Amino acid sequence: MTEQPGNFFEDFEVGGTLLHATPRTITTGDTALYTALTGSRFALHSADTFAQACGLPGSPIDDVLVFHIVFGKTVPDVSLNAIANLGYADGRFGVPVYPGDTLKTVSQVLGKRELSNGKAGVVWVRSTGTNQRDEMVLEYVRWVMVNKRDPASPAPEAQVPDLPEVVDAGSLQVPADLDLTGYDAVASGDGRGWNAYSVGEKIDHVDGMAIEEAEHQMATRLYQNTAKVHFDLHRASETRFGKRIIYGGHIISLARALSFTGLANACRIVGLNGGRHTAPTFAGDTVYAWSEIVEKPEIGARNDLGAVRIRTVATKNHPCDDFPDKGEEGRDHPDKVLDLDYWALMPRL
Repeated sequence: MTEQPGNFFEDFEVGGTLLHATPRTITTGDTALYTALTGSRFALHSADTFAQACGLPGSPIDDVLVFHIVFGKTVPDVSLNAIANLGYADGRFGVPVYPGDTLKTVSQVLGKRELSNGKAGVVWVRSTGTNQRDEMVLEYVRWVMVNKRDPASPAPEAQVPDLPEVVDAGSLQVPADLDLTGYDAVASGDGRGWNAYSVGEKIDHVDGMAIEEAEHQMATRLYQNTAKVHFDLHRASETRFGKRIIYGGHIISLARALSFTGLANACRIVGLNGGRHTAPTFAGDTVYAWSEIVEKPEIGARNDLGAVRIRTVATKNHPCDDFPDKGEEGRDHPDKVLDLDYWALMPRL
């Protein structure tokens, strides 16, 4: 019988290309289930009529759901044997995805470095998702800690890619048909737009959302993410945690959904500057979030919209009215689970 054990650290070759199975046609059913699992309420992704008033042919698939679908394709080849997904950088969203579009993903290995214990190493890959017309819908870099097949195998020469700290605002892609001139702030749920926010402003998103075991399992299956640490309870019971770890991307989804309260008009994610999963989460934890406005550049001569660089921090079992972040020594707050830095478009109300 042929086994498919996934790639171990030794199997990755810098410069190599990974062609991921399988293509995935996105449907309105995916959107409905994603909404049921996350509670996301952003108007542009919720109503065809709203999206059409903004110049689009219909409501596009939620940007974070696109991320998950593209990401999920990579798991069997990149992170099936991962210990942890460590971070993201240099991400750009391309053309919007609509129901009926078919997505596929390809990854290029950018670098690798063995850990000092010799048991695992870090692998960097750039993954690119495209639609059926070979148009880019998303590209991003992530780095993963992956187990070695044989701890005694020799360490390769370390090759660490040089990645930008921030995606250049001038390289952000605005959907060609998007026009927020007639943006309906009543329908969107918030009258504040690009002009109302100040750099350095912090926003407590107030609400909390508990993670149920069944919800997490269903969400991760929706993305076809097959990582063992999220599914195999039998083997997970033998780990230091003694249970399955919640997929970090699900925390991104919950944090983004929670950010609707306070950032309802951050209507389209266009860039991913960086992100870290700073601690694991488990079923039964309650996720909270707060955000900071980091930058507010204009987009060319556009007078209907602007870009906002947002840093969103998520915590577990810790409301964010005190904006938990880092201590005096620079260490992350013990209840902090996510630190995400991204670009979004916002109407200039």
